[in-house]
Amino acid sequence: MCDIVILIFETLFYRMEIKTIRPLIIGDIIAKLPIVQGGMGIGVSLSRLASSVANAGGIGVLSAAGLGMLYNKADSYEENSIEGLRHEIRKTRVMTDGVLGVNIMVAMTNYSELVKVAIEENIDVIFAGAGLALDLPKYLSQDSPTKIVPIISSGRAAKVLIKKWLQNYDYLPDAFVLEGPLAGGHLGFSKEQIDSPDYVLEKLLVNVLQTIKPFEEKHNKTIPIIVGGGIYTGQDIKKFLTLGASGVQMATRFVTTHACDAEEAFKQMYINARKEDIIIVDSPVGLPGRAIQNQYLKDVKAGLKKPFTCPYDCIITCKKEAAPYCITLALLNAKNGKLHNGFAFAGSNAYRAKEIISVKTLISTLKKEYNESS
Repeated sequence: MCDIVILIFETLFYRMEIKTIRPLIIGDIIAKLPIVQGGMGIGVSLSRLASSVANAGGIGVLSAAGLGMLYNKADSYEENSIEGLRHEIRKTRVMTDGVLGVNIMVAMTNYSELVKVAIEENIDVIFAGAGLALDLPKYLSQDSPTKIVPIISSGRAAKVLIKKWLQNYDYLPDAFVLEGPLAGGHLGFSKEQIDSPDYVLEKLLVNVLQTIKPFEEKHNKTIPIIVGGGIYTGQDIKKFLTLGASGVQMATRFVTTHACDAEEAFKQMYINARKEDIIIVDSPVGLPGRAIQNQYLKDVKAGLKKPFTCPYDCIITCKKEAAPYCITLALLNAKNGKLHNGFAFAGSNAYRAKEIISVKTLISTLKKEYNESS
């Protein structure tokens, strides 16, 4: 009887907590929590993680990157990518009725086909980054419920996209994700900008809010800004909501959860990481990236890896002729726990992870931190 009373009390308290944080509203889509779980490839954020986050009230996000390597029923990488995404969306829908998104890289060679599949499957939100999604609205039908959200790194990029979308499609972005230089994975900044005080997320947010304001006023539409890159605690969430953001994107924090789709060895790499292990690397796709140092990356830097024959041709910007390794294969190996043949991308705060917990526990912790922050 006592256990039942405690359970009822905890449930009521959990519901009361949710009400203290305002929801994230993107058009007619409402997420109870202003938290977007960042899409992580290759295979790090799939149906298990995305559904868990969606069930907790946030926006769960599938990553479309590298699905052609995880699904091999068709004859080509492209076909496997497309059917893999369709399968993941449908699989996730069975597991949750919450808000779902998919992260699709503009630089992927089959970007347009993946976008079409996501829209056909009525995904709630498409997050498009790794390039400017200048033609994204053209894929929407008039009755499509899908919201389209470009990922940007500056007010300038926001302005370019808004003008192009208005000019060519008479469409305003449903929201923006603004990723700062403390994010994990590929970064939209030069190495010099990454550590520059002029490019901290707080300043970038102010710039973007100022940039979009005239367009919002002219068209009588709010464009929510979701900030990401270095967001780790409930205090961080509150700070950026206070500064004018409508929500936050968090990826690294969700890696060390039971629901994360990566193998335990991948998660353990985060647990074992020290601050000095979080480094900037040169990716074959032509961008700097943030990752966790390991022997594989040391071998790359030492010149022990040699150019290879590309089996996938999955990313337009990949300099495969001179690349010492396949970025897609290296990330897949890491996801599968084969860290001697790959490495893990991670955000700047990855070293702060101390244990693997449930998504529910993580969300409760974030809400508690949010409520306790001044």
